[in-house]
Amino acid sequence: MLQSPQTQQRAPLPPLTEPVPALRPAPSSAKTPVPAPGKERRDAYFDNAKYLAIVLVAVGHSWPLVLSGSRATETLYVLVYVFHMPAFILISGYFSRSFGMRPHKLMRLVSSVVVPYVVFQTAYALFFGFMEDGPVSPRLLSPWFLMWFLMALFVWRLLTPLFMAVRWPVQISLVIATAAAVTPGMSEQLSVQRVLQFLPFFVLGLRLRPQHFRLVQRWSVRWAAIPVFAASAAFLYWAVPYTQLDWVYRNHSVQELDQPWWLGVLMTYAMFGAALMLTACFLAWVPRRRMWFTALGSGTICGYLLHGFVIKYADYAHWAERYHLGTPLGRIVVTLAAVALVTVLCTPPVRRALRVVTEPDLSWAFRKGS
Repeated sequence: MLQSPQTQQRAPLPPLTEPVPALRPAPSSAKTPVPAPGKERRDAYFDNAKYLAIVLVAVGHSWPLVLSGSRATETLYVLVYVFHMPAFILISGYFSRSFGMRPHKLMRLVSSVVVPYVVFQTAYALFFGFMEDGPVSPRLLSPWFLMWFLMALFVWRLLTPLFMAVRWPVQISLVIATAAAVTPGMSEQLSVQRVLQFLPFFVLGLRLRPQHFRLVQRWSVRWAAIPVFAASAAFLYWAVPYTQLDWVYRNHSVQELDQPWWLGVLMTYAMFGAALMLTACFLAWVPRRRMWFTALGSGTICGYLLHGFVIKYADYAHWAERYHLGTPLGRIVVTLAAVALVTVLCTPPVRRALRVVTEPDLSWAFRKGS
């Protein structure tokens, strides 16, 4: 059966606010409200996508508590992990298209990525030390648990001007990802394997335009997404007993999985195609209009950073065994609890409480006029 999940996992997308064209033009009407000066108009579609993606992240992190003995849960777990991180990263790349090395952009990068990383990397070190009843040495360059995504996002954004300038950026990023997949012995610092193996999805996001998202929202694509998901689930139900989870985690080279190097080349392209297909299916069913959860899409960084403490505490405290959650009903309860938890953590009060570390004002640290 599936190997035990390691300290991997996913992450959601920190709130990025560079202006990008809305998917649908605003109706030309005198009654259409104009955003107040200094405020950006948010696109409901992307806020919906980010909220639904963070829900998948939280659910995916909770399922390892009750994976044992349920082939159906294992199937859904792998299915979600094939595409939910690529979807996050692709959207992240889309919102990074305007990033450059200008001082105000670098200030935004530091405030929205570096500061949360340092604060919560330290917090997770203290948490794991407390739970394991022993001191844990600080390690800012080796991300704990789900903190790898912020590390990767920092590196990808610094590479954005390069990939916006070169020809064939997606092809080049796939070559880099393939090289990483077949290169054993890479340092665990900076999450190098994941940074490089997930790079093609970020670069693809850089090249996308609003019309590409409109394409996947057509009803023909929506209806096609249903049999694609069904067929993928059926295939994985057959394949999960023989599946190594590191194929979807992308945190090791193929040689470290005891496989021949040429399989790493094939799997890099196969996993890229599968993830892209399922990401398109996911995005096809994201609502375009404002929903009750749309506002939560702007607070996903809080849900991302905080839900890991609860999930890991439940693991250390053996809640699944203590409360007999390894049953069909128990698995449903765990899933619904994960959805409720991350939803609460994305609400405006939580976002306001954490703003000092997730959206700090660093204007004092940068020269005026930059």
